[in-house]
Amino acid sequence: MRRGSRCGPRLGLGDQGRGLSTLLASSFLGPRASLQLPPGPQTDPDWASYTLGVFICLSCSGIHRNIPQVSKVKSVRLDAWEEAQVEFMASRGNNAARDAYESKVPPFYYRPTASDCQLLREQWIRAKYERLEFTHPEKQEPYSAGYREGFLWKRGRDNGQFLSRKFVLTEREGSLKYFNRNDAKEPKAIMKIEHLNATFQPAKIGHPHGLQVTYLKDNSTRNIFVYHEDGKEMVDWFNALRAARFHYLQVAFPGASDADLVPKLSRNYLKEGYMEKTGPKQTEGFRKRWFTMDDRRLMYFKDPLDAFARGEVFIGSRESGYTVLDGLPPSTQGHHWPHGITIITPERRFLLACETESEQRAWMEAFQKVVDRPMLPQEYAGECGLGGGGHGGPRASFVAVTFVLFQWKPTSSINPNGSGSWRPRHWTRGECHPGRSGQAGQCTEEP
Repeated sequence: MRRGSRCGPRLGLGDQGRGLSTLLASSFLGPRASLQLPPGPQTDPDWASYTLGVFICLSCSGIHRNIPQVSKVKSVRLDAWEEAQVEFMASRGNNAARDAYESKVPPFYYRPTASDCQLLREQWIRAKYERLEFTHPEKQEPYSAGYREGFLWKRGRDNGQFLSRKFVLTEREGSLKYFNRNDAKEPKAIMKIEHLNATFQPAKIGHPHGLQVTYLKDNSTRNIFVYHEDGKEMVDWFNALRAARFHYLQVAFPGASDADLVPKLSRNYLKEGYMEKTGPKQTEGFRKRWFTMDDRRLMYFKDPLDAFARGEVFIGSRESGYTVLDGLPPSTQGHHWPHGITIITPERRFLLACETESEQRAWMEAFQKVVDRPMLPQEYAGECGLGGGGHGGPRASFVAVTFVLFQWKPTSSINPNGSGSWRPRHWTRGECHPGRSGQAGQCTEEP
């Protein structure tokens, strides 16, 4: 008997190529829509798992090869296919597999896209096909129980060393805590779920499982950097944080739908990288700083892994007087990098310089997206979350040298609680003004 004849005849590359291409193009499979992949050679679904009956991209095919007990992979166009395998692909397809393997995905669970890190994509595939977490909800307990504790490697703020620290997440208290010692009774830090964000940063942290967690401390953004050697453990922590955020927002905004809340659970940064900047007088020399664009907040650091930013710049919309220009004023001196950017706010200009033209274009694109986007009411109130001004009123939004506090201006002095509008007030460095919550604030910027 010829090799392979037990499974039926093999199709020639021409025959199987035409057959699989027809399946790939069939609307009921919808491979690209199912995979949420953008066009491109790395994300074209030219590969297939012939044991699961799904078409996959080149990147995902490598992950599938790492779970051979579940998924076996072939190229649609380069490998020989048996007739039975083609028939199996025709009987299944991406949509059918999605209905079978994703029937009970929690709304808070992060669904990665092609642009996400390898860890998120790998653990999504393993959770779906290997561990069957989305068909057996009892397997979701590690990230859906409302309480989680364990040890993570955390980077020290001052010495930069990663040390094992105990972390405790409790939805009942609405907080994530960490302890410097195993027997410590009091936590070193308490991070409120309300103001917490988590995003994977493997390249920045230098570990494939690196996670950056940010929270508010004394009205400033505090960064901590953690990882775990077990990829599943790290992704479970990430989704547990998203679950806690989801349940908090459900209580805070009972009328909001899941579709409204899910985008608020965690966010990736719009853009990060080095640029040069000068000080408020614009006569100082330019200094190289690490910049992070987090929604409407542009933060800059001396080092990418600093715990606190040296300064923060709030970037509003064009309608509020914010503009981004290509280049620097002709009289500008002291910058080493040739590709300039000027950000104009109602209070002052910020002068930045990029090392390469491609970096300048990328930053310009990120800034333009923010400036072109109309501001939401909660952004006028200085909040980053969904409707955050509803808890204690608006907070001051701090920027470098100046900060913006949007105040309510009623149209009628007789009825101050009636109709009106939010209007910006700008104060310079050193002044201190309370928001509605009665908290005073400061704003600082390095010289």
